[in-house]
Amino acid sequence: MNRRAALIAPATAVVATVGGGLWLSCQGRETGKAAAASGRLQLGQPPAPHAVFVSLDRRDGGRKARRNDLKPVLESLDELQVGGLEARIGLGASLLGQHGTTLRHLRSMPAHAGDVLDPHQCHGDVLLQIAGPTAGAVRTAARQVLSRAHGWRVRWRIEGAQAAGETVDGRALARNPFHFTEGFGNPDSQHAANERALVRPEQGQPKWAVGGTYQVVRIIRMATELWDADPVETQEQIIGRRRDGRWLDGTPAGERANFASDPKGKLTPLDSHVRLAAPNRRTPPPILRRSYSYVRDDGDRGMIFSCFQRDLAEGFEAVQRRLEGEAMAKYLLTTGGGYFFVPPPGDAWIERALHP
Repeated sequence: MNRRAALIAPATAVVATVGGGLWLSCQGRETGKAAAASGRLQLGQPPAPHAVFVSLDRRDGGRKARRNDLKPVLESLDELQVGGLEARIGLGASLLGQHGTTLRHLRSMPAHAGDVLDPHQCHGDVLLQIAGPTAGAVRTAARQVLSRAHGWRVRWRIEGAQAAGETVDGRALARNPFHFTEGFGNPDSQHAANERALVRPEQGQPKWAVGGTYQVVRIIRMATELWDADPVETQEQIIGRRRDGRWLDGTPAGERANFASDPKGKLTPLDSHVRLAAPNRRTPPPILRRSYSYVRDDGDRGMIFSCFQRDLAEGFEAVQRRLEGEAMAKYLLTTGGGYFFVPPPGDAWIERALHP
C-alpha cells in the first residue's frame, strides 16, 4: 500500500469527531479582564497544553439563529475564567450568512490540493475551543458549555494536546507527531502577534469586525508509521530543519536562514516544507500558529493545525498555494476543519453581526 492509500483508507472510516477553535476574551481571569479593558484580543500568550474543539450548528437549520441563542453559550464561556481555562468562540460563514452579514474573506473552507474533506468534519455555524492544564479539565468545561447550548447540535469535535510545549525567546514551541519542534516562525511578542493577526480599520471590513481575527483550522492526518520508517536525515531534508529546529545550513533555530546563498537547494532542498512556506525569511508569513496534536483509538493521529491572521488571502491561503507539491505532501491528508472569524472582545459585535 502506498503512502496516500495508507492515509485515505483509515481516514474514510472516521466520522464527525474533529474540530478547531477561536479566541475570545476569557483567556483566564486576569488575561480576560485585560483583553476586555484594552478592547483587543490577546493572541500572544502561550497556548494551554490541552484543548477540546467543538463545532456547533443550529438544530433548526431553516430558522435564523437569534442573538439570544448565543447568549447562554457566551455566558458559559465567561464562567470558565477560573482554574486557568481559556475559552474561545468563532463565527462560521453559514451563521453570518443567515443574517446577510458578510466579511471579505469568510466563506466555507474549500478543498485545497490533496485534501479529502469529509463534510461531516468541516465547517459549522459556531466554533468553540476550550483549553486548560489537563484533558479532564477541558472535557468537564465542554460538558458545562454544551449543557446550556440549547438549540444547538454538535457538528464535529476533537481533543488535542501539545507535546513538550515551551516558550523560547517569546515564541510558543511544541513537538509535532513527526517528532519535530515547530513554532519558530511565530511572532515573539504580543505586539507582533497583533500586527499579524488582528483586522485593521483600513482593511475595508465592517466596523464591528475590527480587532477580530480570521482563523483557519485544518485536521491533518499524518502517516507516522511510514514517516518513522524513513531515516532522520531524510526527514530533515523534507522538513528543511533539524528535529530541534536548527537550520540545515547550521543557522541557529531562532535566527533567519539565508536561502539566497543556497539558490539550488544543496543544503535546504527547494521543495522542503520550510523553504516553500516562507521562502524569504526576512518577511515571514503574516500568520500566528496555534496547533495541537491528536490521537484517536482507531490509530488515526495527526495535527489540529490552527492559525490566526488578519487577511486570509495574504496569510494561510498564500502559504498553502506555495506548499503545493512539497515533499512532505505524501505523508499528510487533510480531512476536516474550516474557516471562522473570531470577533473582538466584548459583546458589541452581536447586535451588529446578527441582525434581527
